[in-house]
Amino acid sequence: MKKLVLSALLLAGLSGTAVAQRNVSLGLKGGVSLANFAGKDAEAYKNIVGFQAGGFANIGFTRLFAFQPEILFSRKGAKLDSPDLTTRLDYVDVPLAFHVNTGGLFFEAGPQVGFLVSAKTKLGSISTDVKDGFNAVDFGYLFGLGYQRKSGPGIGLRYNGGFGNVGESVKVGNTTAQLRQRNSVFQLYATFSFQGR
Repeated sequence: MKKLVLSALLLAGLSGTAVAQRNVSLGLKGGVSLANFAGKDAEAYKNIVGFQAGGFANIGFTRLFAFQPEILFSRKGAKLDSPDLTTRLDYVDVPLAFHVNTGGLFFEAGPQVGFLVSAKTKLGSISTDVKDGFNAVDFGYLFGLGYQRKSGPGIGLRYNGGFGNVGESVKVGNTTAQLRQRNSVFQLYATFSFQGR
């Protein structure tokens, strides 16, 4: 929780400087996600539809390069058909995206850290809280492209992948079991930017 608060303070601090910086803009973003698990133990899983929403600060270093820290609420997870089991993982994600801009078109890549706030499985009509079985922090990466100006609407497509397994290891006697399943999410989103003065 301390890391989450520090991340929020960092973005708030960047936002405060945006008022005085002409090359900095603030923005809101939101969209839909196609989420699944990736890894050797994830073959049976299928996609679920999720979402993401939050805000960002776009900091232009030059006309070509920019840095965009974000704070997003993101729903991820996956499902099985047999049994009818859906896993939904809710994160507060902090992406640190580096942009290469050509006009309004941009390409982006960077690291991301996610803080798990909720984890539930639904088997048929029965929902169960399973947060204790999943790792509290998810380190990952992102890359994507889109169109975004310093002010006005924009659109983007991003892939977000996890470096580590989503589930915690389980120890049974002298044996430790670890499912090799990582987050894998495609995100289609819209943005709206506000130019600093």
